[in-house]
Order: sequence, then C-alpha cells, then structure tokens
Amino acid sequence: MKAKRIEKILVTGGAGFIGSHTVDLLTKHGYQAIILDNLEPQVHGKQKAKPDYIHKDATFIQHDIQDHNFLTKIISEVDAIIHLAALVGVGQSMYQIERYINANTQATAILLDILAKQEHNIKKLIVASSMSIYGEGKYHCQKCQTEAYPDLRSEEQLKKRQWNQTCPNCKSILEPLPTDEDKPLMPTSIYAQSKRHQEEMCLLTGKTYGIPTVALRYFNVYGSRQSLSNPYTGACAIFTSRILNNNPPYIFEDGNQTRDFIHVKDIAQANLKALEQDNADYKAINIATGKPITILKLAKTLTKLYNKPNLKPHISNQYRKGDIRHCYADITKAQKLLNFKPAITLQKGLTELSQWAKTHNWGATDLFEKALKELKEKHLAT
Repeated sequence: MKAKRIEKILVTGGAGFIGSHTVDLLTKHGYQAIILDNLEPQVHGKQKAKPDYIHKDATFIQHDIQDHNFLTKIISEVDAIIHLAALVGVGQSMYQIERYINANTQATAILLDILAKQEHNIKKLIVASSMSIYGEGKYHCQKCQTEAYPDLRSEEQLKKRQWNQTCPNCKSILEPLPTDEDKPLMPTSIYAQSKRHQEEMCLLTGKTYGIPTVALRYFNVYGSRQSLSNPYTGACAIFTSRILNNNPPYIFEDGNQTRDFIHVKDIAQANLKALEQDNADYKAINIATGKPITILKLAKTLTKLYNKPNLKPHISNQYRKGDIRHCYADITKAQKLLNFKPAITLQKGLTELSQWAKTHNWGATDLFEKALKELKEKHLAT
C-alpha cells in the first residue's frame, strides 16, 4: 500500500554517507530533500564545508539538530522525516557516554518533543536503528535441539581464547542462525543502547500520536562516501584506511566471527520503500543481506581489491569488551512488508568501495592505532 502524498523530506544527518545516498535517491524520485547536518568533525574532518557530493538539487543546512527552535521551524516546512543523525562508534561510546547519549538519545527526544507539542504536517517518520541492539545474534544448539540467545562471552572465556559461544546447558558450541526481529534485544554498548532508545522512542511516539513510523535496523553498512579517517566506523572503512596506508588489516579474535554487510545504496532503497509504503508502519525491520561473511575473509577480499596481496591480515587473538561473535539477519519481514531485496552483491559492493577509495585516499588517515591505544587505556581491549 502507498503512504499519503509526501513531497518535502527532512533528512537529518543527510550529509553523511547513508544520508547523502538517500538524498540522491529521493531527488531522483522527485522529492524535495532538505539536509540538516552539523558536519561532525570525526566524520567530515575539520573543514566545515559542504561535501562536494551533496546533490545540487537538495537544500543543505548546516546546523545542530539539538537547536529546538530551529528544528521546530524546519519540521513545520516538511512532510516527512528520515532521521539518520547519530554518533557512531561502539568502543568510543563506552568512554564518551554523555556525548553519545546527548547526540543520539537527547537529540531524538528533542525531535519527538516537537512532534508531540507543535503543529506540523508530518506524514511519515523513518528512524535509523541498528543491528547492534541485538547484542549477540540468534543461535541453535544441535545437541539440545533448542534455540539460544546467549549473553556476552565472559572475560574469563575470552582470556582463554575460547571464542565461540557455547550452550548454557550442555556446553557444546552453538551454531549461528539468522537473527529475526523477535530476538530479545541485548545492547552491549552505550552506542547500541542509544540506538535502542532512538528506535523505541520513535515507535512509541509515532503510535501515540498517529504518525506512521518505521524503524529500520541497519546491519553493517559500507560503500562510497564512508569516512575513511574515522577509526570508530565500520570494518570495511577501517580496513580500507589501513590498506591505503600500507598497514595490514588488524583483526580481533581469530577472524572467524561473522557479520552481515549491506551496501549503502541498498540501504537508501530500503529508506525509500519505507517512505513510500505503509505495510511496515509502526514496526522495526531488519535491513541486511541475510548472508554472513567472516571478518577474515572480508579483510582478505579487500587486500586483493586494493592490489595489496602482501598485506596479510594481522590476526591478533586479542579481544574487545562488548564484541559479539556472530550476528547476521533474517530479512523475511523486509522482503514481505517492504518488497525489499538487496541488489548489490558483496563482491560488487566492495569493488565499488575500493574504486571510490582509491580516488579519495587523500582522506584516508589511518587512526586505528590511536583508537586501539585509547581502548586499551580504558581497559576495553587487550
């Protein structure tokens, strides 16, 4: 079913790599996109200039989303909101707690407060949630023939380099299963907790005030325009930055942990589908490929694409507190409710990323060692 007529859309965080690709697609489909972005230096660098990839037909506004009066005026002029603005960084969030809660939870509270109190014409609210809210993914014990939702591995287990999740009953190694939206939420970082806040606050407020709202739980997003100098972003960008600076990808644990990587253009398509259809209103939906890949295989694939076969991934056998072992998505609900099907294979998507990064390597400052040192100083990594 089609949603009500929407013409003008506010995209918070619209200058980011997910936001900018979403704006491109919205503009292509005839929508007026208004970008609100504060150009966070950790993502965009110190130069406070509009990124050159911003679509020429989009309206760009550089401002802080937490300015209540300013945001009220912007919201009064649009028909829908795609709320992407957030600080991203699992490890960093654990020692910058106030900053992450302010940027993610508090900023979203301000947006929702406006929707609850002020006159507006918002017909749709889409909020970017995250797979991180699951914590560990869904598992199955072959011996007990039961599903399992394990907590984080204990530090005692990790110190012994026993990486796999085990059944709490029989202690056999658990088999990862596709994680569906009904899996209990178990955030393992302040970042993940703040994404849960964003999702649940938006869905609750939307239901209360009759504003059709969709929370899209993005899995591991990668692609062009991803910040290559932000050491707290995704594995693809961090590995890319390492490789372009002739440093081997650094891998925690044994490299056999799995994730579900989805290209940013598929994310943009999901945003558009959630905007234009109402089948997913008031629901949380996984947006992913449903296909797991090990972190080690990802690193090896990238070194080949950058023609750096001699940069063998460094398997550290070290760990970070809060890391999970396996999580990949069940995308049945996205397929059924949004008619969503990822179009870009991992090989094609990583090729696109590498081709883009090779022409933007001036921005690929490798800050991973600095970030790792900070984690170790905070006793968050070994």
